[in-house]
Parts: sequence; C-alpha cells; structure tokens
Amino acid sequence: MIERSETNDQTNTKGGRGSRAHCRRDAIPARQAVAKPRARAAEFRFYGILNDFLPWPRHQRETVYRFDGCPGIKDPIEALGVPHTEVELILVHGRSVNFDYRLQDGDRVSVYPPFGTLDIGPLARLREKPLVPIRFIVDVNLGRLARRLRRLGHDSLYRNDYRDADIVRIAAGEHRIVLTRDRRLLHAKRIVHGYWVRAVAVDEQLDEVARRYDLDAGRPDFSRCMVCNGRLAEVDKADAWGELEPKTRLYYEVFFRCEGCRRIYWEGSHVDRMRNGRNSTAAGG
Repeated sequence: MIERSETNDQTNTKGGRGSRAHCRRDAIPARQAVAKPRARAAEFRFYGILNDFLPWPRHQRETVYRFDGCPGIKDPIEALGVPHTEVELILVHGRSVNFDYRLQDGDRVSVYPPFGTLDIGPLARLREKPLVPIRFIVDVNLGRLARRLRRLGHDSLYRNDYRDADIVRIAAGEHRIVLTRDRRLLHAKRIVHGYWVRAVAVDEQLDEVARRYDLDAGRPDFSRCMVCNGRLAEVDKADAWGELEPKTRLYYEVFFRCEGCRRIYWEGSHVDRMRNGRNSTAAGG
C-alpha cells in the first residue's frame, strides 16, 4: 500500500492547521458525477405592434425562453428582440408586474404595447407617467420628420451629427422621447421613453408618431424654427427691415424671429400652402 505525504510550510497552530498531514489514496472517495440542474423555462407571448420586432415564425405565438438563475424580466424581453421602451404592460400568470420582477421557472408572460387612450392606472406601471409637455430628440435618420414636428410646434431636437451616446445622454438628462429608426438604440438602459418609427415616408412617419403620442397633426403651429428648433417670437417690421427683400417689405407686415438662430419668418403664400397640405416647402426668410 502506497502512502502519500503532503507538507504545509506554515507553523503548527491550535487545531492542527499547518501540521504534516497524511492520507491514504484508497481512503479518498471517488468523485461522483454531479447532475446538471434542469434549465429553467418561461413562456412569452407578445401582442399588437410588438410583433414587429419578432421574426415571422414567432408572430402571435408563444415563445419558450430558457434561462439560468432569476433574471429581471426586462432582460429576456429585450433578448427576444423587443426594446423596453415599446412595452406598456407585462402580465405574469395574469398579474401585472414591473421591470423589477424576477423571472421564475414555469412563468407565463404576456407583453403588451401602449393602449392609447385606455387607462391602465390600477395596473403596475413600467415607467413614470407620460412626459408633459412632450419633447422629442430625433435620430440622424429622421431629419425630415424633425422639421415636420417643429412645424406643428413640438420641441424636437435634431442634428445630423448626433452619436447614439449623445442621444442617450440628452434624452436622459432632459427627459425627452427618443424617435429612431434604429431599434437597437432603444435597448439603452438610460432611455425611458422612446419609439421605433416603422414608416419610411415622412408623411406616414408623422401620422404614426401623432397616433402614438396623441398629437394634433393638422394645422401648423409656427411657434418653432424648423431649422434649429428655437422658439419664434413676433418682431416689429422695423427691426427686421434690413433683413427683408424689397417685395417682402412691400407685401407683408407680420414677422417672427427665431430666438435661437435669429432667422426671420413671415406669413406668405408658402405658409398658406403648408396650412392646406403637408407636402409643401418649409417656411422661412
């Protein structure tokens, strides 16, 4: 029989730590195979326009999600492709929960988009109440939409050199709604309110955003500059005189100046065209 000795260089202490130890190989029990725990699973079903984020075979169907531990429910929702900003209500076994809920084995999860005018006040809210007043920050792919929103008087930040990090920072710091064509941007944790614009044509985009946020997409408001988003303030004709063309001086009396870029606006035939249809050119001096 072979005997093996293992030596620890530490000095002896009470209880035998550091002392020379002897063990017989035939006294060490063989390692027993440890069975892997069964993977946990939950069933998810997405409703309404949330199916826009799913591959076609998953539309209007239950999806089994397998997981380890107890992840927050927002993580599997986004892992399945749906940004948290698009979700209004989550039910687990018919009970409303918020994003803090920890997913459990066997959960049946129903995920819903915003309901428009339907009041879900008694149910668990996923985020603070809708922002009032509504203010947007628009990503670089939606410049024409930003101008249309400004025409309607809605505060809509836009620059064609915004990086994703800039949009996230401004949206979080100024409590703005992110409008984007990049669905991955809406997965950013700091974005609370956001919307993925589905349409490609700007008229359809405006209608889509108006429906989502209950905006009046009818008559132009002309309270904001369509170039820089600054507020427009009425200015005396005399103060704007040096910036006006001769015919403008002759035919128009009411003028506005942007408080941001100082651009001059007036109500001319182009304004009438915009009031009668949204496809006309922008107002401005």
